[in-house]
Amino acid sequence: MKLYLDPGHGGQDPGAQGHGLDEKDLTLAISLKIRSILQNDYENIDVKMSRSSDTTKSLGQRSSEANAWGADFFLAIHINSGPSSAQGYEDYIYNGLSNSSKTAQYQDIIHAEVKKVNQLQDRGQKKANFHVLRETNMPALLSENGFISNDHDAALMKQSSWIQKVAQGHVNGIAKAFGLKRKPIEPPKPTSDAGTLFKVIAGSFKSKENAD
Repeated sequence: MKLYLDPGHGGQDPGAQGHGLDEKDLTLAISLKIRSILQNDYENIDVKMSRSSDTTKSLGQRSSEANAWGADFFLAIHINSGPSSAQGYEDYIYNGLSNSSKTAQYQDIIHAEVKKVNQLQDRGQKKANFHVLRETNMPALLSENGFISNDHDAALMKQSSWIQKVAQGHVNGIAKAFGLKRKPIEPPKPTSDAGTLFKVIAGSFKSKENAD
């Protein structure tokens, strides 16, 4: 399975800002965790990221790259902003798709898994005419992981444990949606001393010179 993972914004485009946070940093942190968990824990998963550092990339570059690579799924990670009272998680698929489409089915699964662990109010599953949802040739989902403008959500965003939970939620959804198999747990490798017998000699001495 080929996943194109798109951390929103980056470089000259900070995205939403609030509470001393930049959206571009949070989306990258979550996305790097997603890639790490998928590659470490699952078989037959190939992850390509639109950016893996703080670089500038246009929307057209992101969609074109995913299309040229032949991705099976496009996942865009974002952070929301709005009135200080607005809070919670929501995700989007292209508004030209039906509720019975394959993309909508993937949204159902991923949304359910993310909201289990992200400690955010559930704002529901939505549709929009966003570029990365419209111009990609494969099923695509854009997730908005809390409001940077909200006290509650922003406090969570400052916790590395929350970044980990949000990433794990997305991974759980992708794994379930695409039937990914977990890698077998490898037994610990024996040390180089395995099978070697050592003789330990203990003694006591009245003087330090004799002990030395």
